[in-house]
Amino acid sequence: MSQLSSLFALLLASATLLSVQANAADTTGCAAKREHLQQQIEAAKTQGNRDRQAGLEEALSQVRANCDDASLSKSREEKVLEAEHEVRTREAELKKALSKDDPEKVEKRKAKLAEAHDELREAQEALER
Repeated sequence: MSQLSSLFALLLASATLLSVQANAADTTGCAAKREHLQQQIEAAKTQGNRDRQAGLEEALSQVRANCDDASLSKSREEKVLEAEHEVRTREAELKKALSKDDPEKVEKRKAKLAEAHDELREAQEALER
């Protein structure tokens, strides 16, 4: 009977965790930021990392006091626009390097363009949260 109750407790805990994760996936904007910070605080508590916990609690306090969905969305939209501009700039630099037929510069410019694409993808993902 003890094994059965342990198994039931494990299944219940798993179901609860999946439910929390599903709810977290549904939240956006400031609510998502608060939930993410709360999860990090719990992890810091579990790990016994008091300094990280204190920093995260301060960040959570700031989010609660200052975050509103409209300004957060506007900020994220601006980051997407900046990232798009950076991609265009890096594409132009690569095109110029290709025209000069300098393999070393071409490789550097390709790497910078890849970085810019990564930053754009991250900004777009943040905009969806």
